[in-house]
Amino acid sequence: MSSRAVVFFFFALLSFSGICLRSASADNEEEDPGLVMNFYKDICPQAEDVIREQVRLLYKRHKNTAFSWLRNIFHDCAVQSCDASLLLDSTRRSLSEKETDRSFGLRNFRYLDTIKEAVERECPGVVSCADILVLSARDGIVSLGGPYIPLKTGRRDGRKSRAEILEEYLPDHNESMSVVLDRFAAIGIDTPGLVALLGAHSVGRTHCVKLVHRLYPEVDPVLNTDHVEHMLHKCPDAIPDPKAVQYVRNDRGTPMKLDNNYYRNILDNKGLLIVDHQLATDKRTKPYVKKMAKSQDYFFKEFARAITILSENNPLTGTKGEIRKQCSVANKHH
Repeated sequence: MSSRAVVFFFFALLSFSGICLRSASADNEEEDPGLVMNFYKDICPQAEDVIREQVRLLYKRHKNTAFSWLRNIFHDCAVQSCDASLLLDSTRRSLSEKETDRSFGLRNFRYLDTIKEAVERECPGVVSCADILVLSARDGIVSLGGPYIPLKTGRRDGRKSRAEILEEYLPDHNESMSVVLDRFAAIGIDTPGLVALLGAHSVGRTHCVKLVHRLYPEVDPVLNTDHVEHMLHKCPDAIPDPKAVQYVRNDRGTPMKLDNNYYRNILDNKGLLIVDHQLATDKRTKPYVKKMAKSQDYFFKEFARAITILSENNPLTGTKGEIRKQCSVANKHH
């Protein structure tokens, strides 16, 4: 072979290698587009419609499912990754997140299985439990009169529940406002976003076991005296039975509606939890509480922004994780 032919062959080989490398890189990008709008448009076009319809039907039969969907997105996505680890059952080796004390009051997981089964009938093995969890929250928010929030999809499911690290990520309702702000800031949610997210306390109820420390042995003096009478009526025991259904509605005025009435309540010292009171009194958060009390549009705008950030917290995408067959159990790998 002549020297000229050798040189030509060498450069041709380099050029071919470059094409192969670019092709491999492009393939990897195609494999993992990350989170995108309408991720399932080609592989399961009806996925979001099926989830929306199931949420609508479940809400029609069981109004409190919408509260559950809203709580799920916080309890799952705030703990390290938005990967449906919350939905996993305990195993012989590990306690699940949903069975810890911090998850007290979470329920209706069986109805998420109902949604998953409907999606599986449409497209077996395609839609993740993590995306079902996020989209059911989005549609549940609409059921409660809140804003429609366009959310990306493409999440995959984790294989491990994280009960042992839950305390590191989820702030307790008795934490200082500094701790609460820091926990949310760690996942990119700023102060107005935090104030808006806690507006989810506008709906649902608080179990007596979570608030009796504000009533017994003495009533917290910062509580609105008119509201105390109602709280004592609903929670008559200093040590309530945790299995009994004893609770106080978070918002007596519009208990089934996600609205800005929560902010007016906490400014009037009617917040049930310590965190509610702190939100209305801390100098870092109070200005936003006042603004949201005056403007539901502002509340909805900040709420939608915060939910979007929360839903995109460290997801598994591409080839990471798996698509669970059942949301409560990791797939068996042989």
